[in-house]
Parts: sequence; C-alpha cells; structure tokens
Amino acid sequence: MWSFMEFLNSIQTNMLTFFNNVLFGIQLSQFFLFFFLILVSILFNSYIANFIVNRLKTFVKKTGNTIDDKLFDALIPPCKFLPIVIIFFILSANFDKNSNLGFYFLKINNSFATIFVFWFMHRLLIPFSVFFQKLEKSLSKALVDWIINSLKYLVIFFGIAALLETWGIKVGPIIAGLGLLGVAVALGAQDLFKNLISGIMILMEKRFQIGDVIKVPGHTDGVVEQIGFRSTLIRKFDSTPITIPNYIFAEAPILNYTNRSYRRVNWTIGLEYNSTLDQIKKLTESISTYLKNNDNFMVNNEYKSFVRLEKFNDSSIDILVICFTSTKDWDKYLEIKEELAMNIKKSVEKIGLNFAFPSQSIYIEKNNN
Repeated sequence: MWSFMEFLNSIQTNMLTFFNNVLFGIQLSQFFLFFFLILVSILFNSYIANFIVNRLKTFVKKTGNTIDDKLFDALIPPCKFLPIVIIFFILSANFDKNSNLGFYFLKINNSFATIFVFWFMHRLLIPFSVFFQKLEKSLSKALVDWIINSLKYLVIFFGIAALLETWGIKVGPIIAGLGLLGVAVALGAQDLFKNLISGIMILMEKRFQIGDVIKVPGHTDGVVEQIGFRSTLIRKFDSTPITIPNYIFAEAPILNYTNRSYRRVNWTIGLEYNSTLDQIKKLTESISTYLKNNDNFMVNNEYKSFVRLEKFNDSSIDILVICFTSTKDWDKYLEIKEELAMNIKKSVEKIGLNFAFPSQSIYIEKNNN
C-alpha cells in the first residue's frame, strides 16, 4: 500500500504534468496566471488605486501649495488606471512574444500604456491652465479658453493616432483621405468656416468679451455668456438665451455698453407756458448746481453737463438735461437717476413751476348776429 507521502508526491507529479501541458502553444500554468492576474486587477484595482491615491494625498496636503493640490485632483483618474497597466505589463512579460497570444498581449499592453500616457497629459492641462489664464490680460478669457480646449483636442488626436499605430494602422493615409473629404465638406460648409474665422476675429480684436453687455442692432441685446467656434450665446435681460452666428458680428455694428466709462442721463423736462423767464432761470441754475456739487455725477472738461432751455414745444417749454453719472453699474445708475428726478421735482415745486402735459386749447368765436 502507498504511504501518505507517496500519495502527495503522486498528486504533485500529476499537477505539474497538467500545468505543463500546452494549449495553443501556451502552458496551462500561464493561462491560470493570466486569469488570476485579471481577476486581481478587477477585484483589487479600485482598492490598490485608492490606497496609492490616499497615501499621495496625505503627502500633497502637507505642502500647502494650491497648484499641486489641483494637479493631484486632476491626475486621480489616470492614476487609478495605472494598476491595470502594470498587471498587463506583467502578463505580456510572462508570455512568449512569438506566440499569437503573446503577440496580442503585447499589443494590449502597449495600447493601455498609450492610453495612460495621453490620458495623463490630457488631465495635466487642467491644473496648468492656471498659467494660461495669466494671458487673459493681454489676450482675452474666451481666447485663452479656446487655446486650452484646442490643446486638449490636440492631445486626444495624437493619442488616437498613437493607438492606431500600435495596432499597425497607418495614420498618414487616413489623414490624406480625410483631407480629400475635408475639401468636399468645405465646399458645402462655407458658413461653418465663415463663423469660425469671424469668431477668431472677435477674440483677436476684443470687440467684446464674456460678461460684456452688448447690443446687436436688428438682433438682440444682453450679456455675452459664451463665445464658441460657430456661434455666440447671449443672455437677454429677460433671462432668455439666444444664439447668434459669429459671421453676424463681422458684418453688424456692435454696441458694447460695458466698455463705456460712465452712463449718460438725457432728459427733456416740459414746463407749462405760463412759466416766467425768471423761474426757468432759477430752475436751470438749481439743477446745474446740484450736478456740479454731487459726487454721483462727472462734470469736467471731458464730461460736461448741460441744463438749457432747448425749445418751445407744442404744449410745453422744454428744458434739456444732459449729464454723466460717475458709475456704469446699472443698479447704481438707476439709484442716481432716481435721486436726480426727486431733486428736480422738489425744485420745480419750490420755485412754483408746473410740469406740462399734452393739451389743446379750443377758442369759440362768438357770432354777434
């Protein structure tokens, strides 16, 4: 009878023989190693990635630098993908590269490595966009956003090209074919390119920027929310968004209210015809003195104020009031106008004048017969 040790040796010998068997040119031991590592990568990838990330996070938080914090947050997704890349690297190293399965493992490993590298570069643009934002003073916020987005698309393009090259697909002929297709598309997409060029000119000329209040005659007025490749999004004052093709801005005069230094008040005050010249003079002097002595108004050689008797209207004597407020903020502007209107109303009542309104006088001629 066999002893227990002989029984164990027999089992060991049979197991070694089994695992040394070859299937499709690959030992079964390699198959089991492959499935084991795949199972580990699926089950423990998240755990291993979180373990590494948490350790790095503890180290980064100690620096007190906000840039490396943003860098760390941006690189978390590709870092969580790194364990899978490492596992497939181990797998490809354990298989014969000359075999079919080894060949495909090598391709998969190279593909994952390529995805990781370009994903890492793509996410790296997020924290480093802070340095591009310093160019907003010389360029514009929308143009800087365009540059950052273009770099991201460029990284994605090169990543796809590198991935195709990994599998033996030549990118050159594809680009050449797309070039011919692009010529055909360009003939039918002239408006698209016209909008694109107009959008670039808007950003380069700085006719308006995101956040500016503009008016496009014949179209709309409101706040610029987004300047895109094809169109610009404007939020009207009733909160309705409207999208306008960029080529319109190249052909239409644009009123940019944000770029003005101050807001203007342009009023016509109608007084009754029974007003005396002395009363009218007192009123104009009172308004002029109020404008000159009030810090809410700009009165100097460049921004002059005018309070003058303008004309004799059908039902009134018109007083022209033109002045500039010391602010361009809409809320403050309304407040200043309200104070000016109240002061004028008070002066009119104090002097004994009355505001005119449209009226007609009817004369009835008596017949002596």
